[in-house]
Amino acid sequence: MYRATRRTVTFSMLALLAACGKPPSKFKSYNGPAVTQIVVNKGDRRMYLLHNQTVLKSYNIGLGNQPLGHKQFEGDGKTPEGVYFIDRFNPRSRYHLSVGVSYPNPNDAQLAEALGRRAGGDIFIHGWGPEGKRLAPKNRDWTAGCIALKDDEIEEVYAMVRGGIPIVINP
Repeated sequence: MYRATRRTVTFSMLALLAACGKPPSKFKSYNGPAVTQIVVNKGDRRMYLLHNQTVLKSYNIGLGNQPLGHKQFEGDGKTPEGVYFIDRFNPRSRYHLSVGVSYPNPNDAQLAEALGRRAGGDIFIHGWGPEGKRLAPKNRDWTAGCIALKDDEIEEVYAMVRGGIPIVINP
């Protein structure tokens, strides 16, 4: 009798755990067409994931806290403009998830040096995280120069994008 009761309890616990399921993961999967390019139109605050000429997804975005113009040096609050590449992924970002942009390129570094400044780096497409949840509802452009999406949207981007694809950032 004791064994039957113990088995019943064990089975009930396992059934309960299975019914509860896993907590939702921020790591999504994607099985559609490959993203071949990302296009950001800063003026429209829109980002597009493309497969060749077809738009797969588009997003409303936030930019650096000084959104007009090309990033010239570290700390200017601007989001870069030009052609870059996706060069890294951070699953432990303080902004939920983040996808790295290859800023600065040699021209960016040269411009900053000519101004007597550092070009900086750490430009990402990232989620809001706790900071964005506090700032974004009041001010769309709140980052230090990055491209910000809602957390559920960066989860999609993180799943869809691969390293090495170009990102074109237009004024």
